[in-house]
Amino acid sequence: MELKPYQQRLARLLAGCGALFFAPDLRLKDGRPTPYFVNLGKLNTGRLALEMGRCFAGWIAEHDLAEEAPVILGPSYKGSALALATAMCLWQDDVADLAFDYDRKEAKTHGEASGAKAMFVTGALTPGAKVLVIDDVGTSMATKRDLLDKLAAEGQRLGNPFQVQGVLLGVDRQQTQAVYDEKGQLIEGVRGPDALAAFVQETGVKVWALLGIREMVHFLAEVGEPVKVAGVMRPLEADDVRRVEEYLAVYGREN
Repeated sequence: MELKPYQQRLARLLAGCGALFFAPDLRLKDGRPTPYFVNLGKLNTGRLALEMGRCFAGWIAEHDLAEEAPVILGPSYKGSALALATAMCLWQDDVADLAFDYDRKEAKTHGEASGAKAMFVTGALTPGAKVLVIDDVGTSMATKRDLLDKLAAEGQRLGNPFQVQGVLLGVDRQQTQAVYDEKGQLIEGVRGPDALAAFVQETGVKVWALLGIREMVHFLAEVGEPVKVAGVMRPLEADDVRRVEEYLAVYGREN
């Protein structure tokens, strides 16, 4: 698979800043072991944020979604910076001048929101607006479900529901959810339910990703791009790629 320019940019960006790294004994939030981790919180400078925004902007431009003039909506907290950076890059690249917004953790009830319990920040979500949700990764999709609930409530408050075009993720981990026993203990080595497929089926909202982890790792290994492995920046080797493939064979989504 030949990666598109924005996908190559994304892979090199995450490798170069250490947002993608490999280490022994890594664990995900759900307790499962993993050979690698993706932390877009590492995109913590103006340059890095704009480069990530340009990757999202490249995908949006390629798929002509800017012509629909959606509000770029990022779930708090990481998604808020992604939404801002993406909107800026779409403007800088002469694609479109799109509005952006992000949600609050608690409703605002003072100032311009007095008595309204506004759940979004910038005021870009006008009644009936089209919305494109962007976020870093999606495993359980719980954050995205919460955001859709807030959108539904806000649309009801405004008297006109929003039109959600889809959810665009930065990186698709291409894995399923964790499985637990009756006592709530993690069962390792078992493929769980496909959260992305369930999200699409239950909500009717499409989910896309800029790049899947398998394609990213194979590209980085092929071009010899240095990646942080056990604290050392070096090109990925065949054993590194094999560990990812073995991991996905156990925990990955079935194609």
